[in-house]
Amino acid sequence: MAVAKFLIDANLPYRFSLWSGENFQYVMDINERMTDSEIWSYARSNEWVVVTKDADFSHLAMLSVPPPWVVHICLGNLKMREFHQRISSQWRWIEDHILEFRMIRVFNDRVEAIG
Repeated sequence: MAVAKFLIDANLPYRFSLWSGENFQYVMDINERMTDSEIWSYARSNEWVVVTKDADFSHLAMLSVPPPWVVHICLGNLKMREFHQRISSQWRWIEDHILEFRMIRVFNDRVEAIG
């Protein structure tokens, strides 16, 4: 199976330890003023997964065929430690399965994979 590459949106922690390495890129490192449509186009043309808290990307994912794929983080505002704990407990599964679905939504009490 192919390895997913993740584009981390500006609304998420910058330089988050879990999201480091060659398969991760931050919007802030490309252009911090990118619009949602520019992010979507960039992710599509480069076959990246958009990781975001922005619901607009969920709507786009439902209207199109991947790429890009979307990981929509629906955790609300959390302290960094709690955010890290919640994402860390689910991230390996997300990495292993995102390319099977068009979108994965991460909630406080569950993870939803949407075909």
